[in-house]
Amino acid sequence: MHDHARGLSSGAHRRPLAVSLALTAAVFAVQVAGAILTGSLALLADAAHMMTDAAALVVALFASTVAARPADERRTYGYQRAEVLGALVNGVVLIVLCVWIAVEAVGRLSAEAEAEIAGGWMLAVAAAGLVANLVAAWLLRHAQKQSMNVRGAYLEVLGDLLGSVAVIVASAVILLTGWTRADAIASLAIAVFIVPRAIGLLREVFSVLAESAPRGTAVADIRAHILGAPGVRDVHDVHVWQLTRGAPVFTAHVVVDREVLDGGGAAALLTNLQECLADHFDVAHSTFQFEAVGHEDRHNAHR
Repeated sequence: MHDHARGLSSGAHRRPLAVSLALTAAVFAVQVAGAILTGSLALLADAAHMMTDAAALVVALFASTVAARPADERRTYGYQRAEVLGALVNGVVLIVLCVWIAVEAVGRLSAEAEAEIAGGWMLAVAAAGLVANLVAAWLLRHAQKQSMNVRGAYLEVLGDLLGSVAVIVASAVILLTGWTRADAIASLAIAVFIVPRAIGLLREVFSVLAESAPRGTAVADIRAHILGAPGVRDVHDVHVWQLTRGAPVFTAHVVVDREVLDGGGAAALLTNLQECLADHFDVAHSTFQFEAVGHEDRHNAHR
């Protein structure tokens, strides 16, 4: 007995992803040209981050499209995990990028001679990147709350937005003081901002792949709610996991008074339990196995 009432996530986020990708790709090209023209490492780092933004958006768009495919007899839950795999790629790319930025920045800071940087062009290109990232972040702000995959792309856009701010500050310092090492410091600041968010994303990915209970979900509370339903005597084999962000799955064996089953009350009890999980725990997919008192199936019970 199960409930699909709330459904699982779909590919509804493809349009904002596509528009964000077009913006990101255009600004990336401008930033690469600007980095070559100005000699700015921070701008080049921001362009590299913008490139990973574009790659993340491509992966997110692809994963969102794949995840929207319906379930079939071989993949009975559909393709929801494609979003998780997309988020995994994004997180790994972010970590690699941060290492590269840090190495390059330290090299410039330790060099005896300061690099020649055109602060004016650096400022103009960084400002264009800031505007583009603001638009992309605005487009993805709602979708990232519902999809882990989109959240990975959103975090990259957000990181690049603040990266653009760092480049703008560095370019202002260069224009006002001529101190070009501010460029390398801005590069390190970008890396420091990105790393914790990338690690947080990877932790969430590994939690889903390990089929851990969703954050904030207390199995004991769910069990208590089920035991509070009329006619329920016990509950065991309780399992809660996620297919992807916002798609929790629940299964349990519920021991019920024989009078409830013999008297035709199973349907009413099932509705009661489904509404309880949907209203109190926002569970997208719930499955119950009803068992009469004295006939519990505990052969493989884990809880």
